[in-house]
Amino acid sequence: MSTAVTPTEDDPTLVLLTVEEAARRLRIGRTMCFALIRTGELESIDVGRLRRVPAGAPAEYVARRRAARRAA
Repeated sequence: MSTAVTPTEDDPTLVLLTVEEAARRLRIGRTMCFALIRTGELESIDVGRLRRVPAGAPAEYVARRRAARRAA
């Protein structure tokens, strides 16, 4: 008996996340996530016709926001 393992957004081996997975990690909506991507605040790349977010980008976004808040 074989069990198939499907990757989840908590899978540490993922290199790229979908926009929806990145939004879930940030606890924001999909539309807000696309807005952050559009303004360049959240890093993303094109893979063919797909938009993907590097797995470390959500944490980097939060770190930049926290640093900016401390500097203010």
